[in-house]
Amino acid sequence: MDAEISLSYKTVSEAEAVAKAVSPDNVKVPRGLFIRTTRHGTRVSTRIRCRTKLLTFIATVDDLMTAVSIAERSISAAKRR
Repeated sequence: MDAEISLSYKTVSEAEAVAKAVSPDNVKVPRGLFIRTTRHGTRVSTRIRCRTKLLTFIATVDDLMTAVSIAERSISAAKRR
C-alpha cells in the first residue's frame, strides 16, 4: 500500500514548521514501513509505503494527520499572540 499526502500552506515558514514537526516519523519505523516527509516551498509532502498489515497503514496515516493537526494548531496559537 502506498500513499502520498500533500499539504499546502500560506508561507514557507508554516510549511517548514509542519515538516519539522512530523520529521521524527522519518527516523524509526517498523520493518516493512517507509515514511518520508519533505518540504518544497509552501508544500509539505509525505510518502508512506507499507508492506505489512492494512491496520498498520491506517494507523500510520492517522498518526501523521494527528501530528500535522497539532502542528497547525500550534502555528495558529502562536500567530494569535
